[in-house]
Formats: sequence, C-alpha cells, structure tokens
Amino acid sequence: MKYSAIDRSLFIKNRAKFMNKMNAKSIAFFNSNDLYPVSADTTLPFEQHRDLFYLSGINQEESILVLCPNCKNSKHREILFLTKPNETLTHWEGEKLSKENAFMNSGVKTVYWLEDLEKILENLMLECDVLYINTNEHYRAKVETETREARFNKWIQKKYPIKNIQRSNPILQNLRSIKESIELELIQKACDITEKGFRRVLKFIKPGVWEYEIEAEFSHEFLINRSRKFAYSPIIASGKNSNILHYVENNNQCRDGDVILLDVGAEYANYSSDMTRTVPVSGKFTKRQKEVYSSVLHVKNEATKLLNPGILWKDHHNEVGNIMTSELLKLGLIDKSDIQNQSDSNPAFKKYFTHGTSHHLGLDTHDYGNIHEPIEKNMVFTVEPGIYIPKEGFGIRLEDDVIVQENNFPVNLMKNIPIEIDEIESLMNSN
Repeated sequence: MKYSAIDRSLFIKNRAKFMNKMNAKSIAFFNSNDLYPVSADTTLPFEQHRDLFYLSGINQEESILVLCPNCKNSKHREILFLTKPNETLTHWEGEKLSKENAFMNSGVKTVYWLEDLEKILENLMLECDVLYINTNEHYRAKVETETREARFNKWIQKKYPIKNIQRSNPILQNLRSIKESIELELIQKACDITEKGFRRVLKFIKPGVWEYEIEAEFSHEFLINRSRKFAYSPIIASGKNSNILHYVENNNQCRDGDVILLDVGAEYANYSSDMTRTVPVSGKFTKRQKEVYSSVLHVKNEATKLLNPGILWKDHHNEVGNIMTSELLKLGLIDKSDIQNQSDSNPAFKKYFTHGTSHHLGLDTHDYGNIHEPIEKNMVFTVEPGIYIPKEGFGIRLEDDVIVQENNFPVNLMKNIPIEIDEIESLMNSN
C-alpha cells in the first residue's frame, strides 16, 4: 500500500473492544470485499471492507477474520484466514501476505490459509452457541449487490442452522464512531493532503479552465502525497452547477464572474477527509457572492461551536437551522411571513439549505455512528452548511472536519485550509 505502516496496536485494541461486547460462547466472522468485475477480465480497484480493516489492518482480498474470545485453545481466539501464496500468483499479481507479514500488520498471531477454514471451524463451533454475522446497516446504505460477506453469512447459517444468530453491526456502529488517537492522526493526515490539493488549485483556477482540469490538479497532488485516491467522487461545480448537491460530471468550462464549489477530500490509509470550499473563478467575489459567503461562513462557525458531547444529531441540525434562518432574513431570501408559515417538517430555511449540517467521518466518508444517540467525545463530524440560490445562478457551501471535544472546543482538523474571503482572494491573485 502507498501509506506508511499503521501501528498494529490500533487493531489489537479494536479487536479487544469488540470481543468485550460479545456474548459468552460466541464466534464472529468478518470478510474482505470482493474484487468487483467491470466486464470481460477487468475489475474495479480493490477496496477493503472497512469492518475487516478496522479490526485487523489487513488490506488484501479473500481474507477472513474469526474472533472467538472464550475458546479453550487460546491460539484460536483470534484467527486470520488468507490466500496461500504461490509462485504463479506472485508472478501475475505480486506478493500476497505471508503469515509473518499478516501478523506484523494485524497483531493476530494465528494465521491459516483459506483451504483450512472448514476444518478449523468444525472444532471451533463445538464450543460456540452464538454466531455473529456482519451486515451493512448504515442508515444511508443502499446495497443491491450480494457481497462476499452476504454469501458467507448464507453459507455459515446453512451449515450451522441451530446456532443463535446475533449481529455485529450494532456493536461496530458504536465502536467505529469513537476514534482512537491513531485514527485521529490518520484522518488529520488525509486532511493535510486535502489542504495541499486545495492550495494547488487556488493557483490554477482562472476563467476558461475546465472543471475536469481542476479535478486532475487535485488528483496529482493527492497521489504525490501517498493518497491512493479521492475519498469520494469529487464535486467540481462551477456556476449553476454549484446548486447541484451531488454534481460529479465535472465537465463544464469555468466562466468569469462565477463561483466554483469544490467538494473534495483525500483518503489516507482508508481514512477519509471531506472538505468543501467555494471560490471565485476570477479570483474576486462579487458583492452579492461575498454577502452569501459571509453568511455561510458565520453559520459554519456557529455550528462548529454547538457540536458538543451530549447533543443529538437532529437537535444540532435544528439549532443550526435557527442560525441559518437569521442569515437568510438578512440576505433577503426569506421574510417574516415565510417564518410564520413554516412547520417542523418544512422549516423556512429548508428552501435554501436543503441538506443536513453534519455526518460522521472516518473509514467511510459517511461513517458509522448511531445518529439517534447523543454525540460523544472523539467522534469526528463534518460541519457543512450551504445556501443554494438557483435564481441567482450560484450556491455556496463550506465544510470542515472536526473532532468533538469537551467544553465547547471542537478541534478543527481543517483549520489550516484557507476559508476567509481575504485569504482566498489573496492566494488566487498572488504570483
């Protein structure tokens, strides 16, 4: 992998936390993702299943982690099953993990080849009454493909039908949402790479450039800083495109007088960053663009202060909505009658601020976390208000990534990324 080795103590600790939540006499399984075909003999670039990576640090396909904390044989309480390397495989695909290297990455001492899986399981299952299966239960998940994990779950339940089935995901939703210090350092690294990309494009943007050229500048900077890729499909949205929340075509020419909304983040070691900045194509905002920008920036700053332990995700968004309402009044986008006629399900601000304020961030850009439970210290959230005005031909969104801390002092992981109007204009017009 391109990233530097991660201290395996992270994965050892993550497994211990998960096993501490398991029932007595239980066993849990975690599978890697598939290599997904495009057509013919081509596949998409491999992306590891984030749950397996969280618990093991293993970034290789055809891998299985087994956790059996009460096993009488202590060497079988944590097991990795991997593809057995051979000369032909190495010649065509490169080196696969050896047992020694798998231990160095994960801290799992017992490593078997996949061909031994069924034989080992037969003995383990004699000691287990409870079987944990892993499923995707993220509140935004839309899974239409039968994953390797799903096929394994069918197989194991059919093979051992009398076991009590439990779900791993509720445990992981809680554990993955609260970050360890090593994870926070990795997310910070991803944010720092994003900063380098943004500073690069500020020098590049000018009237006449194409959105995809800006995307290419980001990509270049990410790759030379050991990021494999964008953390998500980049949004490079100039002019009227800045009003489209998930615009990913990135195929228009940038025009003098327009703004360009950049929703871009680098990944590092599978951890995501998520930044949005909106800048003037010409290097200078118009008076109206400045007014709207200043309002969005004010809302973002106030929303960050409100992101504290104990608050509910929904309540945070509603409080931010009240601040946004005041700004929309100042901008003349809504009036008092709009507020008088609003309802809980359709507040006045929603006409111009149409999405949520924040989401969890981590191994996934929209990371695990129970949004119905109070926010806790060391969770990482985006803060991303926006105002979208199709009639005026532009929208503005600003977004930072922050660590929730005590005493009203969230840590902004993107504090070094330019965001003030004067600094943006100065950097865009410097030689």
